[in-house]
Amino acid sequence: MSQQEQPRRPQEPVKYGDVFQVSGELADRTIAPEDARMMQANETSALGHTQKGGIAATMQSAATANRRGGFVEPGVATYLDPDRGVSVEQTDVPGARVTKETIGVQDVGQYVEPRPVATAETTAAVTVNVQSKITIGQALEATVHTAGKKPVDQSDAAAIQAAEVRASSNNVITPGGVAASAQSAADYNAAIEFDENKIKLVDVLAGAAGKLQEDKPVTKQDAEGVVSAELRNNPTLSTYPGGVADSLTAAARLNAKGNI
Repeated sequence: MSQQEQPRRPQEPVKYGDVFQVSGELADRTIAPEDARMMQANETSALGHTQKGGIAATMQSAATANRRGGFVEPGVATYLDPDRGVSVEQTDVPGARVTKETIGVQDVGQYVEPRPVATAETTAAVTVNVQSKITIGQALEATVHTAGKKPVDQSDAAAIQAAEVRASSNNVITPGGVAASAQSAADYNAAIEFDENKIKLVDVLAGAAGKLQEDKPVTKQDAEGVVSAELRNNPTLSTYPGGVADSLTAAARLNAKGNI
């Protein structure tokens, strides 16, 4: 048999672990059409549309490839957590609305949308709406809603420290501040075996905007510095989905878009 006549190796199905930073049993699950349809419906309900290049779009592309490859049938859903499935949740924080997308019980993505801060002008019964840019403190607080249950590790502490330094005009870490608390939490957690007994991001970042002595709108340079700090201190050289670096990156992108 010639090389051209040899049977081709069967294509592998696209699994959740191939396109998302997920772990455990979910990572080995094949992405099915019904999963994608449910995520599209949830995104549309929460956001008013499906995000271009977002979680639902990624799932739809993978599900279509799996269906064409004969790995799944139309209308089939992957067995996920029976109480969760796929979901899109929105939470309002000062100056922004955080949208978190979940598959099973694992967070796979987030969107941070700036919220208008309104001031009323009584003259001529005119109301002036002023949109505020998302600050570093607000972006840190948003992380509570997207990755608050994550135990604090060294990569988180480094990212939070980088964020606090950039919020400060003199590049100083405040004793007892957010960054110092994060470092203490990371040091403590390193000696703890079980995650349920570890200090979580919510414990460190709740109310972060009010804990910073200074704050400023997030810029692209701020986000890049935080991403670099998180990557350098993560053995896998990756950022955590919905974590500190992701939150700062999303905020910087929104601040730059439309010059809001």
